[in-house]
Amino acid sequence: MARIAMFNQKGGVGKTTTTLNLAGLLARRGVDPLVVDLDPQAHLTSVCGVVVPRAEASIYGLYAHGTPLASLTCSTRNGWKLVPSHIELSKVDSQFGKGPAVLGRLAAALDREPAERPVLMDACPMLGVLSLGSVFAADGVIIPISTDYLAMKGAVQMERTLKALEQVLKRRVPRRYLITRYDPRRRMSADIERQLRARYGDEVCATRIAENVSIAESPASSQDVFEHAPASRGARDYTELLDELMATGFIRLAGREAKPGVRTPPPEARTALNAALTTKQKMTAQRGVATSLKLVQTRRAGT
Repeated sequence: MARIAMFNQKGGVGKTTTTLNLAGLLARRGVDPLVVDLDPQAHLTSVCGVVVPRAEASIYGLYAHGTPLASLTCSTRNGWKLVPSHIELSKVDSQFGKGPAVLGRLAAALDREPAERPVLMDACPMLGVLSLGSVFAADGVIIPISTDYLAMKGAVQMERTLKALEQVLKRRVPRRYLITRYDPRRRMSADIERQLRARYGDEVCATRIAENVSIAESPASSQDVFEHAPASRGARDYTELLDELMATGFIRLAGREAKPGVRTPPPEARTALNAALTTKQKMTAQRGVATSLKLVQTRRAGT
C-alpha cells in the first residue's frame, strides 16, 4: 500500500503530526514521498514553511480547474514534496457539489503520479468531499486516537463511517488505529488502549506514540521530530511505527499492488447506504456520509 490517508472525525488527535513525521522519516530513508494537505486550516502547509500565493496554487486548483498535482507540488525544507492547502478549500463542497466526479478527482489525479511513490494524505476532520475523497483514493487509512474518552468516541464514529463507505466501495478499507499522546502514568491511557484492542484487535498498531515534548515542540520550528530532536522518545516512537507498518505490509515501498476495482462511488451508492444502516446510523449518515455521496443519476452503473 502506497497511498495512506490520515483521518479521524475528531480533531487534535495527531493526524498532521503523524503525517509530518512519517513523511520526514521516509525522506530520511531515501524515499520521495508526496504529501497532500487536505485540511483547509493548512497547518501542515504552515509547518513546512510553504507560502501559497493564491488558492489556485494549492490543492484547491485540482478541484477548481483540474490542475495536475505535478503543477501544484512544491519542495519543502524537510526533504519531501507537498501539495499545499489553502483556506479556500473549505468551499469545495458548496462550490463543486458532492457527485462522484468530485469525490473521485483526487484518486484520478494520484493515478497519474508515479506508481512507486508513497502518498500521505492529511485529511480534514469534517466529513465531506475532502475527507471522503482521501478514503476513496487511499489503499489504507491510519486513524490516530489520543488517549482520552472523546477520542475513543471518535473512533467508534470513524468505524461507522468506514462501514458505510464500504457499502459503496464494495471492499473493506484496510485501517490501523494509532494510539497517540499515550502517558503510562495516566490510568485513562491504559483504559483507552485496553478498550481499543478489545474492540479492534490487530488493527490497533502495536506501537504507541507517547506524550512527548519534542513532538509538540517540533512544528513550532518548522521541523519534524527527527530534525528537532533525533534522540527523543518521539523520534523513537515514530521510527518504530514506520518499521511496524512496513513489516506488516500496510505500507509497501517497492511498487504498488493492484488497485482496488472501485475508486469512486457507483450510482447505486445511496441505495446501498440506506439498506445497510440502522435508523440511528441513518440520522448520522444523512448529516454526513449520505449527504456527501449525492450522485449523478445519469452515471452508468459501475463507473
